[in-house]
Amino acid sequence: MKYISTRGQTVPKSFNQALMAGLADDGGLLLPQNYPQVDAITLHEWRSLSYAELAMQIISLFATDIPKADLQAIINKTYSAEVFGHAEITPLRILHDGICIEALSNGPTLAFKDMAMQLLGNLFEYVLERENRYLNIIGATSGDTGSAAEYALRGKERVNVFMLSPFGKMSDFQRAQMYSLQDSNIFNIAIKGMFDDCQDIVKALQNDHAFKAHYHLSTVNSINWGRIVAQVVYYFKGYFAATNSNEQKVSFCVPSGNFGNVLAGHIARSMGLPIHRLLVATNENDVLNEFFNTGHYRPRDAAHTFVTSSPSMDISKASNFERFVYDLLDHDGEQIQQLWQQVASGQGFDLSHLMDKIQHQYGFAAGKSTHADRMQTIAQVYAEDNQLIDPHTADGVKVARQLREAGEIIICLETAQAAKFAQTIHEAVGNSVEIPRPDNLAGLEDLPQHVTVMDNDTAAVKQFVEAQLGE
Repeated sequence: MKYISTRGQTVPKSFNQALMAGLADDGGLLLPQNYPQVDAITLHEWRSLSYAELAMQIISLFATDIPKADLQAIINKTYSAEVFGHAEITPLRILHDGICIEALSNGPTLAFKDMAMQLLGNLFEYVLERENRYLNIIGATSGDTGSAAEYALRGKERVNVFMLSPFGKMSDFQRAQMYSLQDSNIFNIAIKGMFDDCQDIVKALQNDHAFKAHYHLSTVNSINWGRIVAQVVYYFKGYFAATNSNEQKVSFCVPSGNFGNVLAGHIARSMGLPIHRLLVATNENDVLNEFFNTGHYRPRDAAHTFVTSSPSMDISKASNFERFVYDLLDHDGEQIQQLWQQVASGQGFDLSHLMDKIQHQYGFAAGKSTHADRMQTIAQVYAEDNQLIDPHTADGVKVARQLREAGEIIICLETAQAAKFAQTIHEAVGNSVEIPRPDNLAGLEDLPQHVTVMDNDTAAVKQFVEAQLGE
């Protein structure tokens, strides 16, 4: 399996090379030359597998340059009850109206990002040890990616992590999870701006090829292919949990900001998983909602990005979206390059002539949720099902209920546990409701925090990285 760039100007790479590169040399995103196809017989064989067994079957189709025994050991180490607190890893539960929720937030940071990041950390460790290399991760987070990456990579001898986050824009819990870490290989940088500003700095450093090569930079954002391939697995697992046979179809509703989570569903569907529709749920930052309903992609700058009560989705320029548009445009790298030049100049683009292909061939639909919507949904789910859901998952449940067709099985992907957003949850259900959290995270917000606050300035971040790493 070889990996190519959406911009078409990069020499094909192996899985390990794609893993270590992050962003492609031409500024595009790496993805496989083709998606492996899964037939009905294989689907039937996979139905009864454990999560780790299923992950091995799927990931081995993409990571063909890792010996199978080594890959099996990495996957077994990653997807265990000890790490994820549950034998099923991603158990499915059903609300009273039949909407399913796939629990993806049982990992160490209580967010779905652990599903991929725990694997990525172990893959990095394996490859770096085997190749006697060192790596410096530069990443951006709107809340959950950062803590998941830091918990996956903390204390690993051959990796440093520089994580950019928007100053003052995350929940108290999210900040405490990241900034309270004491490990010497973890560096938190709070940028005075929005998530998209952080992401732009990461891309700028990745595109500075001399700097990237000198400091061995890579990324753990969902622009890293290793993240995406890990996420493909839970679509298969969720499908098997919600159905009795492979003749049934299901739809997935995915709270979306940077588009990595739902992109994994697009890949699972392209591989042959019987997915009827992929429902994109956005918050007030509804750029993706607009695209999937009109074909117009109009990313906004930080000044026009809303700060909301589902902060991990406060994103107006979805990094992973480029991979989907590459498929939509039949792998035309030259056209992708032109479109993203327009995005860089603030124009966006119009693909409304492809709406039939978007909605019918690829099965996409979308809806939007506001603060009032998520407050109502959180309160309703608590009253009717005695469950607390986080605000992002609430956006998903709201949109699933809004778009649901008669008889349609919809699985909402849970993005985090309610404990990460206590203030918002209490606003919805009242302060008297106790929000459970694991014992090891008790008093998290009271721990000393370490973070460097910086202006939205790529050069300043570059100087900070140089100062920490030296020559």
